Amino acid sequence: MNKTTFSAGAMLLAGVLIVGSATASFAAPQDYEFQPVSTDVKQGQGSPVSVRLVDKRTGKPVPDAVIFTTRMDMAPAGMEMMTTPVEATASTEPGIYAFKADFTMAGGWRFKLAAKVQGEPDTIEGELVLKAAP
Repeated sequence: MNKTTFSAGAMLLAGVLIVGSATASFAAPQDYEFQPVSTDVKQGQGSPVSVRLVDKRTGKPVPDAVIFTTRMDMAPAGMEMMTTPVEATASTEPGIYAFKADFTMAGGWRFKLAAKVQGEPDTIEGELVLKAAP
């Protein structure tokens, strides 16, 4: 083997190693799931709602996600246009995201969320159905 052949082979191997190590493995949005801590909420002003964001591959909660979209409406009761504002509140548990909302009517409410998880290029979206009772 001459010096030129060795150098070309070494450079090819180095290039393959660099390219191979640069590829990243990302989870797909369907690898994550929003889960209600409880599906039952109290009808009234400022009722607490907590959701858990879980990595379905590991079953572990996902802390530090940035939830940037929330919508609460009465779509399960056939009144999608009936909405209520949702306000984020402090949570003391990693992977649990706390909110409060004014549930003006008893019945089914849909909670739609969208979040970004650090290191993931795609948005994680979810829908939960809650039941408000007096």
